[in-house]
Amino acid sequence: MSSINQHSFRPGQEDREIFLLFELEEMMYAIDCEKIIEIAPLVTLKALSDKGASFAGFFNYRGQVVSVIDLCRLLTGRPCRMRLSTRIILTEYTSHDGESYISGLMTEGVTEIIRKERKAFLSSNIGASPYISGIMMENGKIIQYIDIKTLPDRINVMALVKDADISETS
Repeated sequence: MSSINQHSFRPGQEDREIFLLFELEEMMYAIDCEKIIEIAPLVTLKALSDKGASFAGFFNYRGQVVSVIDLCRLLTGRPCRMRLSTRIILTEYTSHDGESYISGLMTEGVTEIIRKERKAFLSSNIGASPYISGIMMENGKIIQYIDIKTLPDRINVMALVKDADISETS
């Protein structure tokens, strides 16, 4: 799955974007695959207990410190369960000041990818969650869109690990 952006689809879908789907508490969520670097299996994270409930920890990814957000806790209030479908989605992120880094999103229920036009997601101003940017219906299910380009800023991910002791990270 690490080559999501090169995945082949049926003819006629070239103008559509690729979205990764995952399910939490019987709700479907989608994130744009444009910035996904890799979908990795769960690894041991170095935890920082005083850094907020949605911060799962960090780890060394090919020599770079990667902070990991627990999407399950962020969206449902409970931590991710250790399941076969639990993954860390590694995404490329550029902050508002131009700094580039990799951010991790830990979630369970990572199941499939779909191709859709972005306009299929209707603007979501219903106030359910500040992290949901749009919604759509697919096969009788509501799919909520999370804009991962803005998520790290909303949580202030880099502030979580700037002063962290990473000497034990492997």
